[in-house]
Amino acid sequence: MVDPAQEPVVHLPLLVRFAIVMAIFLFIPPICRRVRIPPGVGLLLAGVALGPSGLGTLPNAAPVAMFFAEIGKLLLMFFAGLEIDLSQFRRTGKRSLVFGSLTFSIPFIVGIGVGLLAGYGLLSAVLIGSLIASHTLLGFPIVQRMKLVTDEPVAVTIGGTVFTDLTALLVLSVCLPIHSSGFSISGFAVQIGKMMAYVLLVFVGLSALGRWLIERMGDSKQRQVTLIFLIIALAGFGAEVINLEPIIGAFLAGLAINRALRHSEAKEQLEFLGDTLFIPMFFVSIGFLIDVGVFLQTLVARIGLVVGIVGRLIAAKFLAARLTQRVFGYSRCQGHLIWSLSLPQVAATLAPAIVAFETKNAEGVRLIDEAVLNTILVLVVVTSMLGPMLTEYFGRQRLAEQEAAARAAVIVPQTVNPAVGEVSDPDSAGLIKVSANQVEQCAPADRPRD
Repeated sequence: MVDPAQEPVVHLPLLVRFAIVMAIFLFIPPICRRVRIPPGVGLLLAGVALGPSGLGTLPNAAPVAMFFAEIGKLLLMFFAGLEIDLSQFRRTGKRSLVFGSLTFSIPFIVGIGVGLLAGYGLLSAVLIGSLIASHTLLGFPIVQRMKLVTDEPVAVTIGGTVFTDLTALLVLSVCLPIHSSGFSISGFAVQIGKMMAYVLLVFVGLSALGRWLIERMGDSKQRQVTLIFLIIALAGFGAEVINLEPIIGAFLAGLAINRALRHSEAKEQLEFLGDTLFIPMFFVSIGFLIDVGVFLQTLVARIGLVVGIVGRLIAAKFLAARLTQRVFGYSRCQGHLIWSLSLPQVAATLAPAIVAFETKNAEGVRLIDEAVLNTILVLVVVTSMLGPMLTEYFGRQRLAEQEAAARAAVIVPQTVNPAVGEVSDPDSAGLIKVSANQVEQCAPADRPRD
């Protein structure tokens, strides 16, 4: 990992560095979309190229840049909570819980096994398992465009995201203080009690207060946006008070007020600010931290760890989707669509991984080391590209499946003219229909039609 105190190789005036960053934010995302690469991946690579490990034109750990990156990390988790449709979760209820349990527990167990086999301690292995157990709904805009959001397996997958992301963050919130301060039964019990009280306070108190304040703001979008930033800051600070990471507070704040903001114009303005400045800076700052030499060395020397985490994550998510398909009787295409939607690992994986990497104990040992962080970056790149591609492919298959089912329902009639009787054999439906037409044609002119 690049030394945070490392000075830039090329000293450029402040406004020139600002212009370079704005050019990155302006041109990299559309180029990435054109070549079907997630914009976050392109911004991360730009950070590597221009940061201390690359050309050295941009300094690492610049106060303003790090502040923007920190706000971007909080907004990324806030939006992850904000985009979760809790009403969808209530509608699919039990099925979402079943899928969420499967798609979290299987990768979680697999990740723990990979971590232990790679020589990491139990706590680090548990954290590795939680990092790969969550998922980010990168494919949601695709199924939304295809009008598949109301398809039950898609709704179940969206609902299951609530369980996976929240559980992964709760595991993180338990692992961090244990690594920093050590484990004790009394301390663990107190921490769990604080977490439960905090979650209840955010979901009940902050949710009600946020809705009330947003209503009082009226149509003033500027005041609403400022209020949302205040809510994120308060939720993050509250998490810090009980030794949790601010990203957990930001995620819970997004869940708490998502109903009040779902159709608000202030939400659009906040997304504009986040997507234009803060979140891109977060991805670029991650690129600043990457040492290209060490990263390539990890890919070669720790190839077993990389293949183990990436390959087994893909297999574990597939197994969870297949089990869900079998349990609820979905078609194979629907099972594949569940898998592709639950595959990408971005916001709910990357932000906690950075936090875990930066967490040290009294001896200065990190919760996860550089090899694991580099492996997570590989995982983010692979799954964020593979997931949307598979969602596009299986989404089209699902549309074709729906169209075929609709055509079959039209072509094969369920009943025929009562004068002829019910059709018990679908293969003879055409002959019976012809006979019914002949009877009608031979009927007298004054005979009433059915």
